[in-house]
Amino acid sequence: MSRSSVRGFAVASATAVTTVGAVVGIAAGGPAAASNDNVEATAADSTLLADIPVGQQAQVQTASLTQQADAQSAQASAAAKKSAEEAARRQAARDAKSKKGAADKAAKDRDLEKQSASRSTDRSPLQTQSSYTVAEVQAIARQIVPAGQFQCFSHIVENESSWNYRASNGSAYGLVQALPGTKMSSVAPDWQTNPATQIKWGLNYMNQRYGSPCGAWSFWLSHNSY
Repeated sequence: MSRSSVRGFAVASATAVTTVGAVVGIAAGGPAAASNDNVEATAADSTLLADIPVGQQAQVQTASLTQQADAQSAQASAAAKKSAEEAARRQAARDAKSKKGAADKAAKDRDLEKQSASRSTDRSPLQTQSSYTVAEVQAIARQIVPAGQFQCFSHIVENESSWNYRASNGSAYGLVQALPGTKMSSVAPDWQTNPATQIKWGLNYMNQRYGSPCGAWSFWLSHNSY
């Protein structure tokens, strides 16, 4: 192949991928399409593939392909890094939301426990009276004893005093027959006349000794006492 027929194959620089230019030739028996001078002017700023020694042409193409591969690899790495960072950010947000929800629930549960404990231990009758009916004493007990434990508490009181807050049997006294009755003064000095004082003392005693009124009732069924 002559030099005039390969000048159209040019590369933009010594490291660029070769591109195919216009093939310049003369049609058989016809006028010249373009002179060699025109081709030289068009490719004035280009390095022609034919001008590069044959031994280096493959190196030029290889170097260009390597650059392209490196650029694509860098883009892929950047995209992967961005995707990983976004996934990590979303996971961190989900974890933070989950932890906050757990903390809020724990705080709410603690508040409910405090409120329940306050209702069961600190709530007193609306007014101290000189005497109380059985129905009134039971109503007071429902205010103090947790709902889930009331039936067991009621069974014990029914068997010990029949809900008579002035019941006595020797040194034993009151709704839960504290022995001696003076033990109930640890709650309040009006233990002889105030059923609320007796109920609070009895509930505390059952919780401390048997774990709950139902625990005390289970023991009572086996021993007829607690």
